[in-house]
Amino acid sequence: MTTELTLLAWTIVLAVVYIIAFDVVRTGQYGTKWNMGPRDAAMPPLSPVAERLGRAQANLFETLPLFIGAVLIAHAAGIHTSRTVLGAELYFWGRVIYLPLYAFGVPVVRSLVWLVSVAGLALILIAVL
Repeated sequence: MTTELTLLAWTIVLAVVYIIAFDVVRTGQYGTKWNMGPRDAAMPPLSPVAERLGRAQANLFETLPLFIGAVLIAHAAGIHTSRTVLGAELYFWGRVIYLPLYAFGVPVVRSLVWLVSVAGLALILIAVL
């Protein structure tokens, strides 16, 4: 298995971490009765940390399908270069670092880390195209 596919698999594991982080904080605020119920009742606004974790998850899910597609296209086309490896590494590690930065509300650096992950995605796409 190529490095890119391995990083893709770990990125999917990371997506599960994003989901769990948001759900743990949200359930901590609303309670397990809410979590196990139909969730029909209007609830008070989420805490700032829960809101940030929800936005971080949504942000990951905006680019994750693009990353999956780019890695799979590169693999199917037999394109495995230092550029595609670096791109996958930048995307993965950028997304690892992004979650705590967003959770703790770190401005500017969070956006720069996001740009690094998108640059990684772009490297893979450039190699494919």
